[in-house]
Amino acid sequence: MSPEIEIAKPGLEGVVAGDTAICCVDQGKLLYRGYPISELAEKTAFGEVAYLLIYGELPTAAQLKWIRKQWSEFHGLRSEVLNTLRMIPAGVPMMSVLRTCISMASHFDPVEGQELDSLKRRAVWLLAVASDIVTARYRLLNGKEPIKPQTGVSHAHQMLYSFHGTEPDELSVRLLDMTLVLYAEHDFNASTFTNRVVASTASDMTSATVSAIGALKGPLHGGANEEAINLILRFKSAEEAGAWVNEALANKEKIMGFGHRVYKHGDHRAVILEREMRKLAAVKGRQDLVAIYDAIKDPVVNKEHPIYPNVDYPCGLVYYLMGLPPDLYTPLFACSRIAGWCAHYIEQIQNNRLYRPLSRYIGPPLRSVPPIEKR
Repeated sequence: MSPEIEIAKPGLEGVVAGDTAICCVDQGKLLYRGYPISELAEKTAFGEVAYLLIYGELPTAAQLKWIRKQWSEFHGLRSEVLNTLRMIPAGVPMMSVLRTCISMASHFDPVEGQELDSLKRRAVWLLAVASDIVTARYRLLNGKEPIKPQTGVSHAHQMLYSFHGTEPDELSVRLLDMTLVLYAEHDFNASTFTNRVVASTASDMTSATVSAIGALKGPLHGGANEEAINLILRFKSAEEAGAWVNEALANKEKIMGFGHRVYKHGDHRAVILEREMRKLAAVKGRQDLVAIYDAIKDPVVNKEHPIYPNVDYPCGLVYYLMGLPPDLYTPLFACSRIAGWCAHYIEQIQNNRLYRPLSRYIGPPLRSVPPIEKR
């Protein structure tokens, strides 16, 4: 065995597992197909970003109109999927529901074929069906029936309308849209890599998506936005939060929503979203929550060795201010990241090689099987 093979890299840290033209994640930048995330968050909507990731370029006005039309046609769950939603026990986590029901919905996939154009349209369908599953489940849990989707509106507008059954305010639509843009893609993270491994076996796009949802369901990858808002809601005042965080730092406890495997000097996405979160909090009259948010954040950022917020920290508060419960937050992440997962699926199969890493055996040396009476 060569020395290179003998060096194991736990978590594949530092290992380049493949080439991609979809996303660049680095200390100083986050690019979707070359476009900086700051400009995409400011100048585009999620429909444009989804089109960019799946089709390779930002859409023209006509192409944006087309993808919205596709979403309108794809929205609306079949009765078989709705019946499945009704049968799942109320206490089942939303991520488990999303995983199961996307798999169920795939049996009625309206897109035929495996050609490149079909795969891209299937990605658009998956975005539609995922949002329908999450919004329908939310309404059913609250004793309400799913409502008929609107036509010709943005993806974020559609989701908020489908959750609450009323016309959403413009600021909430813009902020939900922004979170979808910020969550849409992030290089070879755990769920995306899972998706690409499944794609490399020549499995179908929906199976790869379901596997990615399974990876995102794990709390070491997804769930930080839920934990961040649960942390904020623990405290009745900024003073109480400040006292707790100083004690937590002294005890070297992990604080949810802070730190990132790649960004050691701050998450670009968190800076973008936090600014807008403060505007939403002002409109909603919840400056008390922002005070708690800052009381937790400031000691962590200003200590001798600072740890910076990641995008999940402000995102948890953004979703809460929209009247959405924490169990929806990671599924909303998934409803966005499907765009990136499908883009990676398409990229993987276009220049495919089956993933088959080596392992380093550390078990017992060669030995013979003893007779059962001598074991």
